[in-house]
Amino acid sequence: MDKEKVAEILSEIGVLLELKGENPFKTRAYASAARTLDGLSEPLAKLVAEKRLGETKGIGKALEQKITELVETGRLQYYEELKASIAPGLIAMLEISGLGPKKIQVLHQKLGVDSIEKLEAACQAGKVAELAGFGEKTQANLLEGIARKRAYASKHRLADAWLAAEPLLEKLRSHPEVIRCSSAGSLRRCKEICGDIDLLASAKNPGEVIRFFVSQPGLVKVLAQGETKASVILEGGIQCDLRVVSDPEFPFALAYFTGSKEHNIVMRQRAIQRGLRLNEYGLFQSKEETSDPKLLVACRTEEEIFAKLDLVFVPPELREDHGEFLAAEKNDLPDLIEWTDLRGALHNHSNWSDGHDTLEEIATYMEDLGLEYWAITDHSQSSFQANGLDVKRLRQQIAEIKNLNATIAERGGTFRLLTGSEVDILKDRLDFDDEVLAELEVVVASLHVPSGSEAENTRRLVAAAENPWVHMLGHLTGRLLLEREPYPVDVRAVLDACAATGTWVELNCNPYRLDLDWRHWPYAKSKGVKCVINPDAHRNVQAGFLRFGAGMARKGWLEKADVVNTLPWVRLQESLKR
Repeated sequence: MDKEKVAEILSEIGVLLELKGENPFKTRAYASAARTLDGLSEPLAKLVAEKRLGETKGIGKALEQKITELVETGRLQYYEELKASIAPGLIAMLEISGLGPKKIQVLHQKLGVDSIEKLEAACQAGKVAELAGFGEKTQANLLEGIARKRAYASKHRLADAWLAAEPLLEKLRSHPEVIRCSSAGSLRRCKEICGDIDLLASAKNPGEVIRFFVSQPGLVKVLAQGETKASVILEGGIQCDLRVVSDPEFPFALAYFTGSKEHNIVMRQRAIQRGLRLNEYGLFQSKEETSDPKLLVACRTEEEIFAKLDLVFVPPELREDHGEFLAAEKNDLPDLIEWTDLRGALHNHSNWSDGHDTLEEIATYMEDLGLEYWAITDHSQSSFQANGLDVKRLRQQIAEIKNLNATIAERGGTFRLLTGSEVDILKDRLDFDDEVLAELEVVVASLHVPSGSEAENTRRLVAAAENPWVHMLGHLTGRLLLEREPYPVDVRAVLDACAATGTWVELNCNPYRLDLDWRHWPYAKSKGVKCVINPDAHRNVQAGFLRFGAGMARKGWLEKADVVNTLPWVRLQESLKR
């Protein structure tokens, strides 16, 4: 088991102990140990193998034994027994926004609440509001949180669906019976939220492929299995459906099951207008619905289907009936950005604030990825919960980054770390004065404590855009997918301000955010507002989020020229100064 997973389990043990009402010193010891592991300068496996983990400050004998067991066996009996000793309903309540272990413990002791259903009933009866430390507002928020959890129960973030689907697709591609295979549905269209995962394959022997599919590891349950279709539940609770068709049917099935529903309706209408019928089985020369192979208009690819309907090929990300047909008729679709166009990112964190990696570790990792630059934009001083930097620490970091860049250059490297800050947008000012911001190469202005007023949030964001030292606005609507709705803001008014000032807007590609929403980018593009795709990385591996960001940018009709961090370093440097 790797360091990150071990740290995650230690943190969870601390939460579970707090849920049981254990000694707070004991619960904090696990959280502290998790942070210690995050900051290790040596590989955890090496420390365990050499029996040196106990020399690490904050890791006592008991913790050393537990960590060693996790690393060597991938399991921890103490953790499994602890989890089994707590009512599942109490653990499930941790997923309700606004509920932590202490509040759950009070609800359990005072009202006998041990499930989300009992919590809802207690709120509806007004009993929760009567408890000390709760009140009417907390009670109302808990009811909203329960309703939100139910609404999102069968929904999954794009990254979760993608990470679950890719290994299955790789397995299918390796099977000798499979001719072609692909994802379909909302995953292929790169929707930020997916329902089920749809996979499609073509084969001469569908039954054999289906049997292979349902035998894969990581399947929790087989819901249905036939000769051409199977439905399963994957680890993590995502339902995955596989359809296997003949190879001549594959492009038609792929187009149909990719959708969207609205896109498909227009495609079928275009076929009817040309005396054809289009469905999941083929394109037919018929005035009536049919699947007669004698009437089939042969199309080897989706591109050929679109051509038969007098359209250029529409990329899957654009198939939402949001203007793609008019553009495809005129051969005026954008040349969409590719994730390989990205040269770096301009909003990321290090262990100077709430990130997990040192400046040197970040530089080495990103350089090895082949990137040209990576901005360090740690939190500003008002974000005390994120260990935000005051002016003194910020200037120390600037000096360290400059020294590190000089070292890289001395050995012939061209990679560059950029100095920066994610500066908080406060009520009436930015968290740093202009004099300080002027010392930085990159300034991201973000609203972390919004108002409940749309007008107030819009005013603050517009004011930030008007500051001459701010390069971009970060995660403009503050949403957390499946967790928190966007705060109220007049997005178009903010984009208009950015257009007037030349301020860039971030597409934060953390899978929980994917903010600004793809639906706003066509308007931003029409106003000349440039996009910056940033992972907001707190760990090096999160550089991989750039791939999801490029998918969202494609869905927003963006081309390479619309995205700032496709620029090589020399041109980016000019743009930052401008």
